[in-house]
Amino acid sequence: MTPLHDRFARIRTFIFDVDGVLTDGSVNALASGEQFRTFNIRDGYGIEQAIKAGFTVAIVSAGNQDGVRKRLEFLKIKNSNVFMGGPTDQKVNAYLGFLTRDSLNESEVLYMGDDLPDYQILARPALLSTCPADAADEIQALCEYISPKAGGRGAVRDVIEQVMKAQGKWAEWLK
Repeated sequence: MTPLHDRFARIRTFIFDVDGVLTDGSVNALASGEQFRTFNIRDGYGIEQAIKAGFTVAIVSAGNQDGVRKRLEFLKIKNSNVFMGGPTDQKVNAYLGFLTRDSLNESEVLYMGDDLPDYQILARPALLSTCPADAADEIQALCEYISPKAGGRGAVRDVIEQVMKAQGKWAEWLK
């Protein structure tokens, strides 16, 4: 086994950014003022499987759109694990507050971010830092694992699969 495989095998909690991770980072602005995002169905399926397998899934995002919240609710991510709407430079505070509130062991946490607002979190040495293939250069330089998939194009599903396969939990229904 590789050291990265060993890291995947220890993960109990997934934390994801939204824009550029669960979405491709595009924002479609309507005349009504609504700004909608597009999510990847395979990423959603991966999240559903992770939750069914007993993993904790959380969101830390500066954005705060109702449509995004409804998508996260549909995916069965607990509302208490959704941290949205804070200033971009305060994301690390939401992250640390979540760790403290739930007494999480940071070495069992995988975080996926894609841009500079995620830097302070991804720079923490205990967590497993990951990013999509199209993340900012500074973020890629920090991360232990760079998904071959782009944000909003399967990067979330990829890291969930990597973890669940390392733990023998992926596609158990196929056995």
